[in-house]
Amino acid sequence: MKIIDVSRPVQNSTPTWPGDTPFDFELMWTKEASGSVNVGKLEMSTHTGTHIDAPFHFESEAKKVHELDLSIYCGKAKVIHLQGVEVITAHELKKFGLFQTERLLIRTDSWDDPLRFPEEFSYFHPDAAAYLKEIGVRLIGVDVPSVDFMKSKELPAHHSFLENSIFILEGLDLSAAEQGDYELIALPLRIVDGDGSPVRAILRTFE
Repeated sequence: MKIIDVSRPVQNSTPTWPGDTPFDFELMWTKEASGSVNVGKLEMSTHTGTHIDAPFHFESEAKKVHELDLSIYCGKAKVIHLQGVEVITAHELKKFGLFQTERLLIRTDSWDDPLRFPEEFSYFHPDAAAYLKEIGVRLIGVDVPSVDFMKSKELPAHHSFLENSIFILEGLDLSAAEQGDYELIALPLRIVDGDGSPVRAILRTFE
């Protein structure tokens, strides 16, 4: 069995959504000063790096992180490569033969510099959600910061995924993941009343 880490590193240089809380880690206690341990402090957005969106992120009456079904984020997953496509539509997805896929991860390679927040990236047309629900998808994962157009305020893709009971995993690093079938593990922290959570996402190959 091979493990592929598909989460982005989080460090003080990690780019965040413009205007959001930057990631900051520092040691508050050092072993030299305390005499026993190093202890760090984190300040960060809940949408830093590789993260899940709880529906509460964009719909105030919807589920929060601590209310999510963890089985959504663990289990069989399919990785597909869809480079050079600005808008991911149902038509584009139908080319891949995705039937009986519960967790779909899409490598677009449209975030080309991991040290800079992208100004443009691939995003979903709302018609993709109804098709993905039809074939049984419960989780959609992408290698970009959002499933929606960068400057969108209405977030049509987010809302269409929610309407079709599909949950969202964003900011993956799929650069080492070939197309194919895997086991995904991408568990959110148990953040009570949270709108999102960073995850350590991995893929495991099948024997």
